[in-house]
Amino acid sequence: QVQLVESGGGLVQAGGSLRLSCAASGSIFSIYTMGWYRQAPGNQRRLVAAITKGGSTNYDDSVNGRFTISRDTAKNTVYLQMNNLKPEDTAVYYCNAHWGGSYVDYDYWGQGTQVTVSS
Repeated sequence: QVQLVESGGGLVQAGGSLRLSCAASGSIFSIYTMGWYRQAPGNQRRLVAAITKGGSTNYDDSVNGRFTISRDTAKNTVYLQMNNLKPEDTAVYYCNAHWGGSYVDYDYWGQGTQVTVSS
């Protein structure tokens, strides 16, 4: 069982920055793809950024160039650095660990952390 604990959310003005952290319960980065998702009220949860076990990253177009996903293997922690924040970035942000096989997928989620960007 993988446990994920997010932190770092809060209230920030437009143009500001925040860094989210996701602490995993063990050394899972060599097995799982780690991702950050967000969900705004009335919207579906969607992927913002991901980093594979090999270290490749990908971003949603809406955050490309502003957000950076990274990981610290020694600390079992994944980060999401968010710069030049916009009001439309307001959402609950969730950390995800994903492993996909031929017949089964595993997904683990954190509890979420609120990010609010004021205009």
